[in-house]
Amino acid sequence: MAKRDFYEVLGVGRNATEDELKKAYRKLAVKYHPDKNPGDTEAESRFKEVSEAYEVLKNPEKRAQYDRFGHAGAFSGAGQSSGGYGGGYSFDLNDALNAFMRDFGGFGFDDLFGGGGGGGRGRQRRANRGEDLQIRLTISLAEAAAGAEKTLKINLFQSCRDCGGSGSRTGKTTTCPDCNGAGQVRRIQRSILGQMVTVGACERCGGSGEITGDPCPSCSGEGRRKQDQKIKVKIPAGVSTGNYLTLRGQGNAGPRSGQRGDLIVLIEVAEDDNFERHGDDLLFDLPISFSQAALGAQVEVPTLDGKARVTIPPGTQTGKILRMRGKGIPHLNSSGRGDQLVRVTVWTPTSLSTREKELYAELGEVESQSPPASGRGFWKRMREAFSA
Repeated sequence: MAKRDFYEVLGVGRNATEDELKKAYRKLAVKYHPDKNPGDTEAESRFKEVSEAYEVLKNPEKRAQYDRFGHAGAFSGAGQSSGGYGGGYSFDLNDALNAFMRDFGGFGFDDLFGGGGGGGRGRQRRANRGEDLQIRLTISLAEAAAGAEKTLKINLFQSCRDCGGSGSRTGKTTTCPDCNGAGQVRRIQRSILGQMVTVGACERCGGSGEITGDPCPSCSGEGRRKQDQKIKVKIPAGVSTGNYLTLRGQGNAGPRSGQRGDLIVLIEVAEDDNFERHGDDLLFDLPISFSQAALGAQVEVPTLDGKARVTIPPGTQTGKILRMRGKGIPHLNSSGRGDQLVRVTVWTPTSLSTREKELYAELGEVESQSPPASGRGFWKRMREAFSA
């Protein structure tokens, strides 16, 4: 899907100042932030979109390139930083979250998510959030084409059953005196540029806002323990190596009743014995005999859906590409499929019987056509055939 105009995404004019860009981005990023919209994939997409737009427009060089050449200009620079703005450019949720925390990490959760005097427990759970986990899942080409459901066995932090996740033997905790239960501490640093205010997790309570007086012996007061867990993952049809799935709330449990992190499943599609994948198209190499190439034939080839017959036209040359429509990989999150390409190679036998030698000798005497002359034109046509 084509990218929207970055100025339109942020709702600003093309002559917007740096402050106007920042204000527009902050407003939209807070509105669509995943913590405010758990499980809302549309909000997550908008959050990534506004973050990507701001990352480009806030940079004078990238903005100038974008104003002149559009999206292609903004992402064509070499040696760019995180996320890469070169040929392999991809801006994902992690990039968006990192950009948001980098530019607005000095704001408290009250500032970003509202709350005033209330909402303390919500802030504690965010500050005490469990770690995200990343795992690599290898699937077959057939599974990538048809979709699959896989069961993963993962060793991760789960809430301690003995203390109910509180970290206390008795289940009782007291408010942390250093942060007064907020889970965060504001620190003021003075410099020649003025004072800077930063907000970080309270060191004494680890961001939970509470102190455990009688630690649970099973989890040493952490409120969580490592355990094996089986998690089912549904793989949609059409995925390819490099795609990933984010399972919200399936990562590590946070310390002392903190909210769970996410589980990020990185997809890797294994090489297939029959097919070579090119996007959603599949390439299959088919060797045929001299007689099949000269006279034409009906040949059976494998496909993802089983066997199918393909017609070899008379006079087929090595490198000829035959296209089987709709026999490739389904398009991810949309209708339709790619094609299966059959690349023909005329096979030369390495050993002949006496009778076969006689027949080939007789054929050589009566052949009316000679091979085309070699040269640059001939090899150019051959390269084009193999790269088609």
